[in-house]
Amino acid sequence: MRSIICRARPTTKYSKLVDWAESNIGETLTFYRLPRQHHKHMKSTNMLERLNEEIKRRTHVVRIFPNIESRLRLIRALCVETHESWLEDNRYLNMMLLGEQKKEALLLAA
Repeated sequence: MRSIICRARPTTKYSKLVDWAESNIGETLTFYRLPRQHHKHMKSTNMLERLNEEIKRRTHVVRIFPNIESRLRLIRALCVETHESWLEDNRYLNMMLLGEQKKEALLLAA
């Protein structure tokens, strides 16, 4: 049988990444604190990809902008419009589940 020697900190070409991951592990694993029903939606970037496609489509229609600020105004307006529809239209994430989970966590902490 071959024994495996474990070192506290391996020196690899990814040492900066390992240091970053270890110092930010809390933020990295935040996903797992969400309700399980949210996981399938949070793993996907479909909503952002759709927003980016809409921005591309709408800016392509205008074609020529007088300056950068006018392009940014259009993009901001699209983002605000999309944000409002995400809030008001069909719920992509059931926020009541998150509220219930927070109540349970507070009861357990008390």
